[in-house]
Amino acid sequence: MREILYIIMLSLGSIIVIFILTKLMGYRQMSQMSMFDYVNGITIGSIAAEMATSLEENFVQPLTAMIVYAIAAILLSWFSSKSIKARRVIEGKPLVLMNHGELYRENLKKAKIDVTEFLTQCRISGYFDVSKLETAILEENGKISFLPKVSDRPVTPSDMNLSPEQDFMVANVILDGRIMEENLRHTGNDEKWLMNQIRGQGAGKVSDVLLATCDISNQVTVFLKNSRKEPKDILM
Repeated sequence: MREILYIIMLSLGSIIVIFILTKLMGYRQMSQMSMFDYVNGITIGSIAAEMATSLEENFVQPLTAMIVYAIAAILLSWFSSKSIKARRVIEGKPLVLMNHGELYRENLKKAKIDVTEFLTQCRISGYFDVSKLETAILEENGKISFLPKVSDRPVTPSDMNLSPEQDFMVANVILDGRIMEENLRHTGNDEKWLMNQIRGQGAGKVSDVLLATCDISNQVTVFLKNSRKEPKDILM
C-alpha cells in the first residue's frame, strides 16, 4: 500500500513538473514541433515515467535529467531565434517537393516521402488532381503546404472588386445547457435578453440548448439538444 501511494505521489509530481517545463519551453512543444522538439519531448516523457515508478526513492536523478533537457530546449530555442544558420540546423528548413508542375524526386527522397504518400497528402488537403498544383513545400514541422495554380484557386472578393465586411469571432453564450455568464456580459446583454432569443428559436429553457452563439451584431444562433435517436451513419 505504501508503494502504491508513493507511486501516486511521484506520478502527480511528474505531471506537475512536465506541465511547468512545457510552459517554460513554450506552446510550440505541443503544436509545431521541430525534430529536436520531438526527440526532446519523447525523452522527457520517458524520464517522467521512470520518475513516477521509481520505488527506490531516488527521484532526484530523473528530475534533474528532465530539468536539464528542458533548459537545453530553452537555450536552443533562444539560440535559433538569434541565428538563422543555427535555426536551419536545429529546426531544419523548408523543402520544395513540387514547383511549376514538376515533382522533385531528389527532394522527395530527402524528405523520406514516396509518390504515394505525397498523393495522399494532396488528397487530404483537398487536391485530388496534382496538375492543379503550382507548388508544394514540406515545412519544418513535417506538414506540406500547397499553392494551387491561379486558374484553379477559389475566387476571392478582391478578384470581383468586392469589399465585404470583416468577420469576427462569435461568443459562446450557452454551452451544453449552461449559460456562459462572462461571455454573455462580453456581448453587452443579460440573461433575460438571452432567454427571449432562445425561446424565439424553439428552446423552452436553457437546458434544451446544446450550443448558442452570439455575433457582433447580437445575432444569436441556437443548436438544440436532439432527444431523437442518432441518424444512421451513411458512410458505414
